[in-house]
Amino acid sequence: MGFLKKNGPGLLVCLAIAVPSWLLGKCFPVVGGAVIAILAGMVVTMFLRDKSRLESGIKFASKKILQWAVVLLGFGLNLRVIAQTGRQSLPIILCTITTSLVIAFALHKVLHIPGKISTLVGVGSSICGGSAIAATAPVIDADDEEVAQAISVIFFFNVLAAVLFPAFGSLLGFSTTSGEAFGIFAGTAVNDTSSVTAAAATWDSMWNLGTATLDKAVTVKLTRTLAIIPITMVLALVRTRREKAAGGEGKAVNFRSIFPFFILYFIAASVITTLALRLGVPAAVFTPVKELSKFFIVLAMAAIGLNSNLVKLVRTGGKPIVLGACCWAGITAVSLLMQHILEIW
Repeated sequence: MGFLKKNGPGLLVCLAIAVPSWLLGKCFPVVGGAVIAILAGMVVTMFLRDKSRLESGIKFASKKILQWAVVLLGFGLNLRVIAQTGRQSLPIILCTITTSLVIAFALHKVLHIPGKISTLVGVGSSICGGSAIAATAPVIDADDEEVAQAISVIFFFNVLAAVLFPAFGSLLGFSTTSGEAFGIFAGTAVNDTSSVTAAAATWDSMWNLGTATLDKAVTVKLTRTLAIIPITMVLALVRTRREKAAGGEGKAVNFRSIFPFFILYFIAASVITTLALRLGVPAAVFTPVKELSKFFIVLAMAAIGLNSNLVKLVRTGGKPIVLGACCWAGITAVSLLMQHILEIW
């Protein structure tokens, strides 16, 4: 009862947006339920004067339910396929992460953007958006305003990617009979898990690919998400050395607070699937679970739309937006270049 009292109102609002968005996505697959939910949430939140009773449920949907969606995607995925995808996308992931961090550092120097905001936007763009920002913020001792500004910038380009990338992929001539090329593109060029899943789900809807693109994109994205660990560790070491050099003690980093444990559950679901398929269980058994996963994604997108504040983003200043745009453009270009070099596209 305590859970429902705390999260019920926000979850009901998310459901009220997600259900019609899911149905409209079925009718208009070229747009997809995930994108419709994001846009609907952004519109609805403009008319909500007081969201205090809804905040807990909205946060639960945008974080936990999205993670559940990713875990459920693990059902129906073979471990061998996951390992192969990880190896295939690793060179692209390393190049896109390096590109974003270099651009963030260069523009920090050229445009005189505050170091903590540059770090947050660079890490958020290169790894996994809001999750990477949330993990990095305590490591570099960023305040709430800096975190909010970085997340607003990342969210803006998340929405653009979710809405524009499927059409961009069609323009570029990605295969419409296989989700491989667009899945790798979405998994490496889009910065947040939510927008990766939205763009990939839209591509699947556009070309009736089931969850082929979504499976590929999420696997690539989760491989990329693991970069949170070494990068935050390096930032923690840098900060500790600086504090000690200045006469301070330096703070230890809590590993549990930065490790994305839901990835382990995703792998566990894949282990169950792999064993079940070897024992002769039909793959169709996992279809309802994957459909539930896709609905959870739409539900999470509704919550993320409700959390948006585009007016505040515009007011926070242009330099962080320029930084985010340059990181986004750099990652997109390098992802496409690497796919071309590796003959994936």
